[in-house]
Amino acid sequence: MKPEAFLPDDYRPAEDEPFMNDRQLEYFRRKLINWKNELLEQSAETIDNLQDSARNVPDLADRASEETDRALELRTRDRQRKLVAKIDAALRRIENGEYGYCEMTGEPISLKRLDARPIATMTLEAQEKHERREKVHRDD
Repeated sequence: MKPEAFLPDDYRPAEDEPFMNDRQLEYFRRKLINWKNELLEQSAETIDNLQDSARNVPDLADRASEETDRALELRTRDRQRKLVAKIDAALRRIENGEYGYCEMTGEPISLKRLDARPIATMTLEAQEKHERREKVHRDD
């Protein structure tokens, strides 16, 4: 990718500028990297918590409660792992010049959608169509 574009602290992508220009790409790149770093920090905290709670609890109710907490932590960590993979894929799309465009239609994904969900790969319309089709096939 090109060298980092200058980005003021209060920058927000706007509809009146060229779509996926250097500043927008840098904005989303930084947003994705910050999100990934937060998830990795939370993951490290989860590992620390699981290691700290690996003690033998004699009371059955306390032990069951602790096991439930551990299972929840592990499920959360698994979701975070999948999210980090999606963030990495979005960062690769930025590098490849494919970021911000729908993988189904090739149309630009709205800036509002990308700002809310920077890992989005489809326009809202394509996503809804995909989910409806998925639901129909799931009901079979």
